[in-house]
Amino acid sequence: MSSVNLCKRIKELRSKYKITQDRLAKKADIPFSTLAKIEAGYTPNPSMETLIKIADAFGIGLDELLGRK
Repeated sequence: MSSVNLCKRIKELRSKYKITQDRLAKKADIPFSTLAKIEAGYTPNPSMETLIKIADAFGIGLDELLGRK
């Protein structure tokens, strides 16, 4: 998945679940700056650990986070 799609996907999910970047970062137990960089496209390949934490924070699987059905 390209970084553009990932950052867009996280924004879409935040909108769907009505959650702020700050709240998501806290819920995922990752630094706010890490999440902000991923959403802005500055971190094109976040670690698997980070992706799992974000998916868990949303209560979804990695496939759904990455837009794979």
